[in-house]
Amino acid sequence: MDTYDGRRGALADLARASGYRSSVAAPITVSGHVWGALVVLWSRPEPPPPGAEQRLAQFTELLATAVANTESRRQLNASRARIVVAADEARRSIERDLHDGVQQRLVALGLQLRAAEASVPADDGELRAQLSRTSEGLANVFDDLQEISRGLHPSILSQGGLMAALKTLARRSPVPVTVSPGPKRRMPDCVEVAAYYVVSEALTNAAKHAEASAVDVEVDITVDDASGHENLAIAVRDDGVGGADPALGSGLVGLTDRVEALGGHLRFSSPAGRGTSLSVTLPIDIDCQRLHAASQMSAE
Repeated sequence: MDTYDGRRGALADLARASGYRSSVAAPITVSGHVWGALVVLWSRPEPPPPGAEQRLAQFTELLATAVANTESRRQLNASRARIVVAADEARRSIERDLHDGVQQRLVALGLQLRAAEASVPADDGELRAQLSRTSEGLANVFDDLQEISRGLHPSILSQGGLMAALKTLARRSPVPVTVSPGPKRRMPDCVEVAAYYVVSEALTNAAKHAEASAVDVEVDITVDDASGHENLAIAVRDDGVGGADPALGSGLVGLTDRVEALGGHLRFSSPAGRGTSLSVTLPIDIDCQRLHAASQMSAE
C-alpha cells in the first residue's frame, strides 16, 4: 500500500489515525495454510523502498519454518504424552488384574494345598513331601508375580510417595545405593511416576551393565531463576566402567519420551572409565489430569 490517502475502510482509518502513510504485508503460510501475516508500516511520506515486498516475503518464509518447527515439537510432545498415558493406564490395568484375580487365586490354591498336605496320613511321607514341594513352588511363583506387579506400578509409590518408593528400589538393588533425603512433600502423580521410572531404569543399568560398586541418587526441588517455577531435580551417578551407549537398548529413549512429555529435560553422560550419570528435571506445577485429557483429545 503506497499510500493510505483516499483509501476507505476501518484499517485505512486506523492507519491514518496512527500516523502511518504506507505499508507492506506478506502472509505466513505453514503447511499450505495461512497461519498469519507480517505487516510493516511507515510514517514517512515516501512509499516503501523498492524490493520491500520480496525481502519481507523471504523473512516470512523463515518465520513459517520456525512456526512449523514449533508445531512439530508440540505435536511430538502430544504424541509422547499419549504414549506415556496409555502405557501407565495399561500398567495400572494389569496390576489390578494381577492383584484382584491371579494373586487371589494363587493364595487360595496355596491354602488348599496346605490343607491337603495336613490331611495326608503320617505314614504316607512321599505324598506329604510332594505336596510340600508343590506348595513351596506355588509360593515362589506368587513371590515372582508380586515382583512383576511391583515393577508395573509399585503400590508404595501411591501410598508412601516418591522417596519411600526410591528407598525400596535402593534396598532391592544388588548394587549398594545411597539415596538423599529428598523432598518431604508429595508431588503430582505423573511427576512421581516419571521420577520413579527414571531411577529404576538407572539402577537396572548400573546393576546389569555398568559393573558399578556404588550408586548415588539425589532428589531435590529447585527453582528456575528465569521463570520462578519449581522443578524436581533427579541425579543418578554410578562409579562403573562408563562408555554406555543409549542406542543399545538402555531404555533411555523411552525415558526421554516420558520426561519430555511432561515438559522436562534429560541429560546423560557416560565417558569411558568414569562412570555414568543421568540427570533429569521435571516441572512440578503440572496438572496431570489436564495432561491426560489433552492427550486423549489429541488422540481423538
